[in-house]
Amino acid sequence: MQKIRLEITKIEYSQTQTGSYVLTLSETSGKRKLPIVIGGFEAQAIAVELEKMVPNRPLTHDLIKMLCKSYSVAVKEILIYKFFEGIFYAKIICEKDGVLTEIDSRTSDAIAVGVRFNAPIFALKEVVEEAGGEEDDSEDFSDDVDLTETEDTPHEMEHLNKEDLQSMLNEAIVNEDYELASKIRDALKNRD
Repeated sequence: MQKIRLEITKIEYSQTQTGSYVLTLSETSGKRKLPIVIGGFEAQAIAVELEKMVPNRPLTHDLIKMLCKSYSVAVKEILIYKFFEGIFYAKIICEKDGVLTEIDSRTSDAIAVGVRFNAPIFALKEVVEEAGGEEDDSEDFSDDVDLTETEDTPHEMEHLNKEDLQSMLNEAIVNEDYELASKIRDALKNRD
């Protein structure tokens, strides 16, 4: 069983499925990529962790992390082990007291949990060979829109000072509006 290491390279709006996103995983030492269609909640859960945003209350995947840590369970890796009829299948590989356990999971949930543990993501070689495409493939899986971009991006942010933006960011996090918080964070980054 040969495994290929992957990394998250993009999260984009899906062009083909309304309300969905495409999570792109790319080989760490190659050119192939796996485009995985995921739900909006899972896309947000992954993006919040990748952007190191701290939600006011824990999200479901944060709760799973707290439970695992409370019972000394470590998430060692995420393994995408099958691709069948357009669906990816994954396992969360956990370790407790030197014993490994494989937990079947939706791929999006496995990755959302895995990023919280900084766990590596792998796919079996046959999955990458069957479902993977080259980086320069002409097939377009998405709109190539950043997760945080929407048509109603507040243009008034351009005229606000850093203190006002920081205040807006704090309020967006308290209100659990992570999409807006991400936009505000980007506006703050552009000021530096």
